Amino acid sequence: MSKILGMILALAGLAVVVFYSTISKVPFLSTLKPAFILIFGLALVILGIVFIFQGGSSSGSNPKQAAEEVPIYEGEGKKRRIVAYRKAGK
Repeated sequence: MSKILGMILALAGLAVVVFYSTISKVPFLSTLKPAFILIFGLALVILGIVFIFQGGSSSGSNPKQAAEEVPIYEGEGKKRRIVAYRKAGK
């Protein structure tokens, strides 16, 4: 979910940066300096990128749990299969 939010924020920020000169001509935004609008757009882009990269994997797997468990195999060679998991030793 945070990756989607990050992408939306980044795209909105890019739109603000691209169109900041025309946005400053909008009547209720004309009181702001164009530099503030540009900084706001860049902040949205940066915030969006942070959300994208800190979102983790979207598959829903828990990497901490996977690191704590080690598979127990049965069989030899290509016929080997996982029969159980045990906690990893320290």
